[in-house]
Amino acid sequence: MKQWEGKQVAVVGLGISNVPLIIYLLRHGAVISGRDRKTASELGDTYASLRNLGVDFCLGPEEYLQGLHKYDAVFLTPGIPKHLPEIQALMGQVPLLSEVALVLQQAQAPVYGITGSSGKTTTTTLVGEMLKAAGIKCHVGGNIGNPLIERIDQIPADQPIIMELSSFQLELLSQSPQAALVTNISENHLDVHLTMENYIQAKKQIYLHQQPADAAVFNYDDPIVRNMASEAVGAVYFFSSKNAVKPGIYLDDQGMLVFQDAAGIVPLISKQDIGLIGEHNLQNVMAAALLAHLAGADWDAICSAARQFRGVKHRLEFVAAINQVEYYNDSIATSPARTIAGIRAFTQPVILIAGGYDKKLSFTELAEVVVKSGRVKAVILLGQTADLIAEEITAVSPDYKQVYRASDLSHAVDLAAQLADCGDAVLLSPACASFDMYPNFEARGDHFRSIVQELAVKDR
Repeated sequence: MKQWEGKQVAVVGLGISNVPLIIYLLRHGAVISGRDRKTASELGDTYASLRNLGVDFCLGPEEYLQGLHKYDAVFLTPGIPKHLPEIQALMGQVPLLSEVALVLQQAQAPVYGITGSSGKTTTTTLVGEMLKAAGIKCHVGGNIGNPLIERIDQIPADQPIIMELSSFQLELLSQSPQAALVTNISENHLDVHLTMENYIQAKKQIYLHQQPADAAVFNYDDPIVRNMASEAVGAVYFFSSKNAVKPGIYLDDQGMLVFQDAAGIVPLISKQDIGLIGEHNLQNVMAAALLAHLAGADWDAICSAARQFRGVKHRLEFVAAINQVEYYNDSIATSPARTIAGIRAFTQPVILIAGGYDKKLSFTELAEVVVKSGRVKAVILLGQTADLIAEEITAVSPDYKQVYRASDLSHAVDLAAQLADCGDAVLLSPACASFDMYPNFEARGDHFRSIVQELAVKDR
């Protein structure tokens, strides 16, 4: 490929996805300027390895965005705010690209893209499992796993690519996957997108650039997502746990998931046979089944995978049962909507551990669910947003006194263990990002798991 030969390219952000991107571009003859807010010493081994490959650098918070207009192309790390003046000045002047944009451009195989405010990783992983059960070799990546750019040139046309796509990865795209899925839309990442309108518009890029031969799958039960269908130019499919949809998958009156199209109705799997817990996961299964069907999987394989799949780490992950109290790690819940879904997945009393980095989201609905659902026995708050969440709970009900403060996660688990009775569930579902205490939600979830496992050992 000679597209990049001799091109002057700036890569902004030297993180997980952009380092393989740089290696790819170098292999195809580009001259790279590596840009990052961090200094050389802060980048450490990354700086040393890229320097050995011949990358030039412009580093530090004052310099890393300077002079970008001089380049043939600028690749941006997904999470960088696009409203920064230096980025805005480049709009329409220099091609602004990303690792995902290059994957879409170079892919020989059809790409099946999945986005939404929650459920992306579970749905993406489940699509991969359904295709695997059907004997279809596929490649899963995007916002999960290893960056696809590392192997995009080796993926043949008959091996579909399944991509989880975040709003950050989508917002500057000018090309959409051949099949697109939107799981749901709720407030998220407003610290970066600034407005809900910007956030929704970013999500829409997953289907707005499709062709008439393409397909899109939408959540009929989510009004924002349902309305997106009118903008899709290709075939449209819906999934719903409340309404009969056609073409699409829905939950019938007997608790059976069924597929319906012009040819008729195909019974698929009973709700009670699905391996995941929670109404939100029921929708994830329906969404994954539709996309896997579009990718060529047969219904038997799809249903088999739905029965056997037990979820992804940090997503309502069962950790241990101690003194007949169950502990669950839902660290992925970095928004109130995800925490609400987590709470609603349980029938037993829940002791909720929440709080963390402030993404400028509203906690009003979460407070309503905590106070009025009848499921939350107590709330243990920690981190930057502890006061905000407590204030919202008090605003809903000044009489709700089951709010406790913890200095850190270990303290929170200790408090939960003291408050819990037989049959209760202790749920880490923070409703917030982790950045005030941990580098990412995985580190937070791993720490929770280790704390609970230590508690289990002490109890033996």
